[in-house]
Amino acid sequence: MGKNIRKKGMQDEREEVMSEVHLGCPPNFSGPFVSHFTFSFPFSEGGLMKNVFDEYIEDEPSSPQRTVEFDEDGDLILPRRLKQPDYSVCVSIQHNITSTIPSVGLQVWRAELILADYVLHKMFCSSIFDGAVTLELGAGTGLVSILIARVAEAVYITDHGVEILDNCATNVQANSGMFRSESSVKVRELDWLNPWPPLNFEALTRYSWTPSEVEEVSRASVLLAADVIYSDELTDAFFGILKKLMRQDSEKVLYLALEKRYNFTVDDLDVVANGYSHFLNYLTDENGFTGKCIDLSDVPQYVREYERGNDVELWMIKYVAEKH
Repeated sequence: MGKNIRKKGMQDEREEVMSEVHLGCPPNFSGPFVSHFTFSFPFSEGGLMKNVFDEYIEDEPSSPQRTVEFDEDGDLILPRRLKQPDYSVCVSIQHNITSTIPSVGLQVWRAELILADYVLHKMFCSSIFDGAVTLELGAGTGLVSILIARVAEAVYITDHGVEILDNCATNVQANSGMFRSESSVKVRELDWLNPWPPLNFEALTRYSWTPSEVEEVSRASVLLAADVIYSDELTDAFFGILKKLMRQDSEKVLYLALEKRYNFTVDDLDVVANGYSHFLNYLTDENGFTGKCIDLSDVPQYVREYERGNDVELWMIKYVAEKH
C-alpha cells in the first residue's frame, strides 16, 4: 500500500497501474470508489476468541423460537442442528481502481489484506496489540490501521502526498465508530526522504506533527507496512526511516507484508524479483535488522474478498543495531 515514492527509472510515472483488488466496481470505472470489505470470524463457544468487535458485529445470528412439529404419521420431527454461523464486520474503504505510480497509495493491494488478516488474528487470539501505540508507514487507504484502532491506545497512519492523505482521512472518518477512541487515530504526513523527527513545527497543516505527537510515536511498539517494497530506491528510503524509528528501542516490531513482483531483465536473461532480493539484503547483521518470515498457513483468512496466492509474504522485523 501507500507507496511513499520519489521514483526514477522503473516505469513512466504517468503510466496507469491497477491492483487486483477492486470489489464491485463497474467496468471502466477509475474511482474513487467505495468497496465494502467483509471480515468474518467464527463464533467461539469456548470463549477462546476475544470479542473484539462485540458491539460492532453485523448480522449476529438471532435464536428463533423453536416450535414442536409432527409429521403426517404423528411422529415428532426433530430439528436439525444448525451450523453455527460466522460473525462478520464490514469496513468501508474509498479507493481508486487505477492510478499513476506515485499515487498507488490510492488503491488497495493484496499485501494489505494479508497484513489485515494477521492483525485481526492477533487481535482475536491475543492481547499483543491491546493498548499499544502503533505507526503505519505508507498506509495508503489506511485499512490495517483502521482495524487495529479497535484495540490500540494510539494509532498513527502515515503516508506522503495530500491526495493520498485526504483519501485516508476520509476512510478514517467513515469507520470511526469502530475505534477504541476516535481522538486516538491520527493521519500524518511522513516523507521517508525528509529528516526525522521533523525540524519545523511552526507551519502546521492538517497532516503536520506536533511535538507531543512525535514524542508519543517514539514510544510506538508496533510498526506496520504493506506493499512498500517494489523498487530499490523506495526500499533504501524505507529502511532509512525504519532505522531512525526503531533504534531507540530494541523491543519495537515491524510487521511487513509484501508481494514479490517478477520481471524479465536483460541483465539476468530470466524472470526475477530483484526488488525482493534487495529487500532481503537489509536483513543482515551488518545492516542491523533481523527478519522472520511468518507462516501464512497459521493465519486464517478473515478477509473474504481476495485470493492470497504464493507470491505474498509476511515478515516480522526487528532492529538490533549495526555491526561495525
